Amino acid sequence: MTPYRPVGIVVAERPDDASLQRTTIRENQTSRRISQRHPSKEALAIAAADYWSETTSALFAEAPYHAHADALDRVLGYIDFRKALLKGSVPEFSCLVGTLVQEVYDTHPAIRAAVDRSISEHAARIETDIAEAMRERGVEGSASSLALHTQAVIQGAFILAKAKGGAEVAADSIDHLRRYVELLFAGAAVMKGTR
Repeated sequence: MTPYRPVGIVVAERPDDASLQRTTIRENQTSRRISQRHPSKEALAIAAADYWSETTSALFAEAPYHAHADALDRVLGYIDFRKALLKGSVPEFSCLVGTLVQEVYDTHPAIRAAVDRSISEHAARIETDIAEAMRERGVEGSASSLALHTQAVIQGAFILAKAKGGAEVAADSIDHLRRYVELLFAGAAVMKGTR
C-alpha cells in the first residue's frame, strides 16, 4: 500500500490578507518552505486545495482496491482503504479541503468552489464503481448521491476524530458506512428475489 502522504498547510486567519508569501507544506513529517507569491491568501488556499487534490488523486489511483474484479468489492475495498488511512495524529489522516470548507464556506466562495471541485471529483471516481455495482445487482437509486454520501460520512468521521482527539471514532463511522453499503446491496438482492 502506498503510504498516505498528509499535507498540512498553514494558512493565516484572514485569507483576504495579501501579505502572505510563504507557506509550509508538510509531507511525511518533513517540512519544506515553498516560496511562491500569491495575489491573496484566498489564492493560496485555492492553490492548497488544488495541490491536495493532485496529491490525494495519485494516492487513490494506486490504491489496492482497484485490483478487485467485482465492482462491489472495489467499493467495499475503497471504504476499507479509507479506514486503513486512519494512522497517526488527526492532522495526518484528516482532509485539508474538508477543514478549509468548514472554516470559510460562507465567507470565501472561491475557496468553497475549489473544495467542492476537489471533493466532487474524488466522489466521481468511486461513483463509477458504485454505478457498475448497482447495475450488476439491480440496486435502484443514484450512484452519484451514494458516492457523495461516502464523502459526507468520511468528512463527518474526521470532524468527530478532531472532537474526540483520535481515530477510533472515525474508524467506527467508516465501519458503519461499510455495513450500510453491504446492507444496501444485500437488501436489493433480497428484494429482487421476492419479486
